[in-house]
Amino acid sequence: MESVYNILKHAHSGLRWVVLILLIYAVYNAFSKKKGGDYTEGDRKLNLFTMVSTHTMLLIGLIMYFMNPYIHLLWGNMGAAMKISAARHMVLEHPLGMLAALVLITIGHSKSKKASGADKHKKIFTFYLIGLILILLSIPWPFRFEGAGWF
Repeated sequence: MESVYNILKHAHSGLRWVVLILLIYAVYNAFSKKKGGDYTEGDRKLNLFTMVSTHTMLLIGLIMYFMNPYIHLLWGNMGAAMKISAARHMVLEHPLGMLAALVLITIGHSKSKKASGADKHKKIFTFYLIGLILILLSIPWPFRFEGAGWF
């Protein structure tokens, strides 16, 4: 069971870079076209792959969350866990921040499908940018938490 968790942990940590690159590119693409660019099939695929990659990360993260014995221990002693910033981040802030980002990205993708013309780019830009900011704030970066890694 521990080896499966370690594989998922490395996959989750490594795939974060794919998600971040796709999100940054999707936001940049939407920003550059939101004042009148055509919404092409390439734009649609980029936005769809970005949303699918965030959903994939959520699934891996949820599996890890419920497999992690440390999380179960912290849930059992929530009062003490909330006083430790790294524990609070892993138990609540990271999953809730990522879930909120995923919801916003999904809403943005859905709203862009219903919009027309440059409004598609405006919807993607707004919702994906807010999602990107939430993700950047929710990642346990090494400069925020001792023991966190870049991969």
